Amino acid sequence: MTADPLAPLDLAFWNLESAGHPMHLAALGVFTAGSPSAAAHAADLLAARSAAVPGLRMRIRDTWQPLGLRRSLSALRRSLPAPGEPLTAALGRPLTSVVRGSLAFGGAAREADPGFDPLDHVRLHEPVADFHAAAGDLMGRPLERTRPPWEAHVLPEEGGARFAVLFKFHHALADGLRALTLAAALMDPTDLPTPRPRPAEPARGVVPDVREVPGMVRDALAEAGRALDIGAAVARSTLDMRSSPALTCAPSGTRRTAGVVVDLDDVHRIRKSAGGTVNDVLIAVVAGALRRWLDERGDGSDGVAPRALVPVSRRRPRTAHPQGNRLSGYLMRLPLDEKDPVTRLTRVRTAMDRNKEAGPHRGAGAVALLAEHVPPLGHRLGGPLLGQAARLWFDVLVTSVPLPGFGLRLGGDPLGAVFPLAPLAPGHSLAVAVSTYRGRVHYGLVADGAAVDDLDLLARSVTEEVTALTVACAH
Repeated sequence: MTADPLAPLDLAFWNLESAGHPMHLAALGVFTAGSPSAAAHAADLLAARSAAVPGLRMRIRDTWQPLGLRRSLSALRRSLPAPGEPLTAALGRPLTSVVRGSLAFGGAAREADPGFDPLDHVRLHEPVADFHAAAGDLMGRPLERTRPPWEAHVLPEEGGARFAVLFKFHHALADGLRALTLAAALMDPTDLPTPRPRPAEPARGVVPDVREVPGMVRDALAEAGRALDIGAAVARSTLDMRSSPALTCAPSGTRRTAGVVVDLDDVHRIRKSAGGTVNDVLIAVVAGALRRWLDERGDGSDGVAPRALVPVSRRRPRTAHPQGNRLSGYLMRLPLDEKDPVTRLTRVRTAMDRNKEAGPHRGAGAVALLAEHVPPLGHRLGGPLLGQAARLWFDVLVTSVPLPGFGLRLGGDPLGAVFPLAPLAPGHSLAVAVSTYRGRVHYGLVADGAAVDDLDLLARSVTEEVTALTVACAH
């Protein structure tokens, strides 16, 4: 059975998890039911189709022994000169089977689960009155780590008019785009664009071509300099912190979720009037909603500018990349201290423009890239400590998950809404995820269940902020 070592960032997510802080992302899809048996039929389809999706059969196994060492030694032996063969010929021979970093002590690997049973992952629940209340309970439950780390929960609605499916994927198995690909594979067949294959990387030998050495040295120095730059930016970001106690909490292990639907046409009208991008508007809405929420609950927003981590995908949506996370990020202050909604949007736009100019490979938001500089054992030993340090790095996660522009169906029943749900970092009380689907923007809110008992108030504040921006931009 072939095992694929986890990439450094995947390994970081795997080791960040604890019983009280599961590291799975999720999506709550709401479908219109065409019949009373639609939910049961959907569960049967999900179970049957999941068996045919290779990515859903993959489990993650801890590895404490050398991984791939035998293949590396075999390749090394083949690279040695044969009797009478010139040494220069052997040095130029390509070695396609060399495993880079084969000593993976303390690492983990992804491999096919020989005992995969779809019924362990797809569950049909009793009818519920509130999809988000049920999703909150399920979001607080960690995934089973000895099986492929994903689940699909089918939630019939009382009355039978709708049903929902909560997809959960461990962040070590998939980032947002990868999770979308896996979930879409379980929907009804549709005509999708053919992914463009990645260009083949040139084979490398054990001993590099001497002409490549200067470039390799320059690349190594550049990587070291970039890592130092990111580390220094992270240290600076902890200075002059102006956040709110409402955004941090002692972990309770419980979760609440809420969802908000916004008309995409309203967002475009705001963008055309005030400038910037759709994403700038969506982040500014979060800032305004947080301001309203803090003021209404009596915490106050004056002088508050929490640090928002905005993940940036390094994965091309239509390109067939390998499994795993390909993420960086931007770190920015949300201007909650600004009273005027249009000025708040302008400040968000300025901060995002500054981040884009610097690029996703620099600055405090790019700390995920440092995972590549940590050995596997460092991830295992330092994961829990790094998780506890998340609150020193940022205050709230605001992430965007792209969705297809065409409609999705399951068993012929149309998907009407989909709310992305992000994992909650240790010590954080709130995470925000946003997706656009069929002309509407869906905000998915995840909160610590004990720390935030008024998540519906924040959801209402999102709607109010969109209205305020629309009115302000119309004058």
